[in-house]
Amino acid sequence: MNATLQKMKDYLMAEETWLDLGIVLVKILVILLLTTIVVRVGKSIIKKLFLVRQKSPLGYSERRQNTLEKLLQNILANVVYFTAIIAILSTFGINVVGLLAGAGIVGLAVGFGAQSLVKDIITGFFIIFEDQFAVGDQVQIGTANGIVQEIGLRTTKVKSYTGELHIIPNGTITVVINYSIYNSLALIDVSVSPETNIPALEKNIQEFLKELPSKYEDLVKPPSFLGVQSFDATEIVVRITAETIPTKQAGVARKVRRDLKEFLEQKGFQIS
Repeated sequence: MNATLQKMKDYLMAEETWLDLGIVLVKILVILLLTTIVVRVGKSIIKKLFLVRQKSPLGYSERRQNTLEKLLQNILANVVYFTAIIAILSTFGINVVGLLAGAGIVGLAVGFGAQSLVKDIITGFFIIFEDQFAVGDQVQIGTANGIVQEIGLRTTKVKSYTGELHIIPNGTITVVINYSIYNSLALIDVSVSPETNIPALEKNIQEFLKELPSKYEDLVKPPSFLGVQSFDATEIVVRITAETIPTKQAGVARKVRRDLKEFLEQKGFQIS
């Protein structure tokens, strides 16, 4: 026991031990520094390449370009980080190739759930290839509803409007609702008193609606007055529809309600 402790003490007190440790630490720091530089420079180059692509006269889709840019940056980072891990293990004298061979590539792959991994990657490829959705789109995937932040090799990240980030394995995505491809429709209901003169109300609302495209840039065309939606003893509800650019219907509806209320009150109509 004493001999073992003495050997450990001699090893720790030896100058060569600390020199070797210092060399290993320096190598690791250099590897980490180079990794950071390569990732940052690589991402910057990819971003500049896509900026040049945007200015070209060929067909350009901002949604698709943003998605591919994020994906390539993700692939670059993963490859560089994996290489850095291999290099760091090698500085400790670990034979990484022998370690992988000894464990068995097939057994290692199955152990880490390669089937799910391959499914995620293939599904992610078809999501991008078929342009099902892209970075910046508003989507609903399962219970996740929000803006797509990133489509990676294995996962898709969706940020909800209340700040939660949903990380979804691509292989589990079966049904997607994409709100960002086609124009949206805003439905605006206005309640007025049952004594209201409906023809006069319709005439004033249509006059108001004609002026809206010049005020709201998110409108595709002038809104339409549909007429009476419902009525009872206490109120009459009339409906207006407004076609907007994708995902802007809620904001346009709020603005129309606010301005229409002020307009009708100025005209003498009672809003209930």
